[in-house]
Amino acid sequence: MEQVLTLVCKLNPTQKQAEEIELILKAFADACNYANQKLKSQITSKTTIQNMVYNEIRALFGLSANLAVRACARVGANRKTAKLKDKSVKEFKPTSADYDARIFSFREKDWTVSLTLMNGREHIKIDAGNYQRGKLKGRKPTSAQLCKHRDGNYYSHIQIKDEPPTPIKSNNVIGVDFGRRDIAVTSNGNKWDGKQINDVRDKFSRVRASLQKKATKGTRSTRRRARQILKRLSGKERRFQQWLNHNISKSIIQDALQNNAVVAIEDLSGIRERTNQKPRNKTERRRSNSWSFYQLRSFLEYKGVQFGVKVIAVPPAYTSQSCHECLHIGLRSDKRFKCTNEACSWSGDADFNGAKNIAAIGVAFVNQPRGSNRLCCELSVDSSGLLKAYTDSRCRQCR
Repeated sequence: MEQVLTLVCKLNPTQKQAEEIELILKAFADACNYANQKLKSQITSKTTIQNMVYNEIRALFGLSANLAVRACARVGANRKTAKLKDKSVKEFKPTSADYDARIFSFREKDWTVSLTLMNGREHIKIDAGNYQRGKLKGRKPTSAQLCKHRDGNYYSHIQIKDEPPTPIKSNNVIGVDFGRRDIAVTSNGNKWDGKQINDVRDKFSRVRASLQKKATKGTRSTRRRARQILKRLSGKERRFQQWLNHNISKSIIQDALQNNAVVAIEDLSGIRERTNQKPRNKTERRRSNSWSFYQLRSFLEYKGVQFGVKVIAVPPAYTSQSCHECLHIGLRSDKRFKCTNEACSWSGDADFNGAKNIAAIGVAFVNQPRGSNRLCCELSVDSSGLLKAYTDSRCRQCR
């Protein structure tokens, strides 16, 4: 499995080059919108889209051959992603353009990137830090994205492809239970409290509500100042959550490396849609919808590939309601779990109990891919590349 590492490098274009970048971003977005509006929404194949609108895109928007091909591929990829969520692609904004090896190159000798713009190739200086320089040294990347970020600056998202190490083969499994009270709890007893991130989310929610009110009802100077503060705070909560998930995922993968173990996680696909159907107050809905379990899962996935740690997803059904010692259904009250089996009577942290059950399902999968007499469900690969649980309707022990 090939791993792609994306390096974000700030560009330092001249005034003329900046104008050229604006033109190419607008032309690329216009081409995508044209193809998206002209073709039926059922068409998702990039080859079919290219065959139908390639010549028109070249003639109408002045894109080079490869940029026109990239625009068709962008439309196809976005449509496939939207189709998985039963949605449609509405609009493409002039914020990014895709580049391949024929229209992009990186030069280490003067630390520039060569990009095809509207009026030919341009060599643009990049402002690379020590991390980017270390990763790019001696490499010849063949693909990138030209992007305009919200700060108004231009960046090149350079993709580097590597062959990751061979995944660890082990019967030892570390189970990870995701939650909101505790962001993650492992079967080894490690846990990360979610109080800090919940407090941060609540604080930013209150601040945004106050500023948005002032931005619409205050005096002229107050409205302007409120909009300035909102812009400055934009993304701060998201960056904090991202930093936190990076730290948690790194700790879990490092723990798996030290213990020569596989990591098993819950497959929580669709949980947000299911919980939103239940009656809840506004605050609880906001907290649930801001739960970034999928980001943590994706971080665990790519770090696992990078370090050779296998990450598998298992069915979450009854993992928080069953006792990990005897597999009997117990009673869960908030963070506490108590087994109702008199012969067992185990009690303790509910998330730790769930992590132990997840680890047990992971062990059953690693040792016996077709199931066992205790856990006999099958698993398949989902669109993200992780193993996704598939429970047969005939499998009574896993329901």
